[in-house]
Amino acid sequence: MSSDSTPSITSLYPEYRTTTRLDHLRSTAYSYLDAQSHTYLDYTGSGLCSSFQLAAHEARLASTLYGNPHSVNPTSEAATIAVEQTRKRILKHFNADPEEYAVIFTPNATGAARLVGEGYQYKRGGRLVLSADNHNSVNGMREFAKRKGAKVEYVGISGTDMRIKEHDIIEKLPTRYAGVMGKVRKVVTAPVKGCLGQLSSAPDSGGRIALPMSEKRQYQNHQHQLTGKTEERKEGGERRNGLFAYPAQSNFTGVRHPLHWVPLAQSRGYDVLLDAAAYLPTSRLDLSGDIKPEFIIVSWYKLFGYPTGVGSLIVKRSALAKLRRPWFSGGTVKAVTVGVKWHQLSDRLEEAFEDGTVNFLSIPEVAVGLDWLDSKDNPPPPSSSSSPSSPCPSPDSTGLNGERNGVGGMEILETRVRCLTGYFLERLQNLRHSDGRRMVEIYGPTDTKMRGGSVAFNLLDARGKYVDERLVAFESAAAGISLRTGCFCNPGAGEAAFGLDIWTSFSRLPLPTLWRMWRGQGRDKELSFEELLRVLGLPTAGGIRVSFGVASNERDVDSFFEFVEKTYRDRVTGKEGLPDRMGC
Repeated sequence: MSSDSTPSITSLYPEYRTTTRLDHLRSTAYSYLDAQSHTYLDYTGSGLCSSFQLAAHEARLASTLYGNPHSVNPTSEAATIAVEQTRKRILKHFNADPEEYAVIFTPNATGAARLVGEGYQYKRGGRLVLSADNHNSVNGMREFAKRKGAKVEYVGISGTDMRIKEHDIIEKLPTRYAGVMGKVRKVVTAPVKGCLGQLSSAPDSGGRIALPMSEKRQYQNHQHQLTGKTEERKEGGERRNGLFAYPAQSNFTGVRHPLHWVPLAQSRGYDVLLDAAAYLPTSRLDLSGDIKPEFIIVSWYKLFGYPTGVGSLIVKRSALAKLRRPWFSGGTVKAVTVGVKWHQLSDRLEEAFEDGTVNFLSIPEVAVGLDWLDSKDNPPPPSSSSSPSSPCPSPDSTGLNGERNGVGGMEILETRVRCLTGYFLERLQNLRHSDGRRMVEIYGPTDTKMRGGSVAFNLLDARGKYVDERLVAFESAAAGISLRTGCFCNPGAGEAAFGLDIWTSFSRLPLPTLWRMWRGQGRDKELSFEELLRVLGLPTAGGIRVSFGVASNERDVDSFFEFVEKTYRDRVTGKEGLPDRMGC
């Protein structure tokens, strides 16, 4: 038993034993963690790169020459083939039809969100509806929407488990046009089954979601847009009320929001942007069924650590017709004239949205990472003399020969992360000072139902006051532990965690302070972050987040609790000597 008398992980979660192949990977492909005596608990911040991925990258670059893809010379062709094969590999991972979905490469998930935010065209009276639980990369889309005259609405977070109520979602998605005009279908939500749940619509639908219009019709409309042709809207044509954006998994609390909100919003006349950045590292998103968002944003380093600087917008080809580029650049256009200010975007949809030269040396590593997650063995790649389009090196060149060098699929990874998360939560709730006072305040669910592998909390000192998150950051780093502190770029979840009513807080401010916040220009006139915390009456600037991933094991959990018990049990902490916070 552990020092806090919690049973072992296998007694609480017997299925943890089925994930022992990941212990093998910890000692081989991720051996650098133990070699450096490091406890890594920030997988929501970034995944970790295996030594196999690094060897694959080195072998590929050593065996093939790559050049700028915008040509037909041999090195350009090699880069083009590698990039296009990676697009196909991504669609395969999502079980997505390449006739229905396209992959656009971006620098990260933020870049993908920006493409949608700046290009989305709202109808008159259109709305951007955001869940309060959203990363700032999605929150920032509201600035584009406001400039276009769209109304911005937030759906609030409720309860101690920090979830969003479905009836609040429905209330914020009014059916002005109700999907198909003249053929409004009332959608009734059925009980959630498993992670996805299901919606039932018409009695003869067999429990499946009827899309507002056929994909064929949407694709035809998109083709008319590309060719410059127009078509009058016929009776029963599609009218969209706006855009609904939410995360499949909260990057703050780990809450998994129902995926069936996607067809729910679509049935009410809204396009959907699904932020999958925190969800995909431990779960697979299947686009072959009823869950088909118009836009999905991804950062690949979140899944497997490398490459950084590569993200994707996975988008319905029909939805690209709703985006208008505010500018053009090298690589996005078919033709440009200077004497007459005219240009035409590339006929190839992906290229029209990829500014400049894509990261052709790093993009193929996404395919390597996906193969690593899915494969039970090293992917069977060619030798160095084979086609330059092959994303992986031969197993011999990696130095990782063996029959258990692949992760083995998302299912085994999801099981391991769920078990470790439940075990961590169990021990976290049992932490007490010697007088019986609790040592932790948890934000979000305290069990493993409909949640991912992120846990947000604050430590409480011997007086019951918050241990400053800056102190935890410094002291955990000194102990060789990587975890995350702050507000995690998710202000809505932070406000809910501390029960903060922003309108009430701001209404109490004197007018000069409000003026500085809204109209102040220049660094000397802006409100500092520390001033803002005092204005809002916040006791701390956020919290602590621990998250688990592919190389996590029971020993990581033990190391964390050994650190917390040794460092904070029965201790009275303060803020002396801590630097000012610069922002969140």
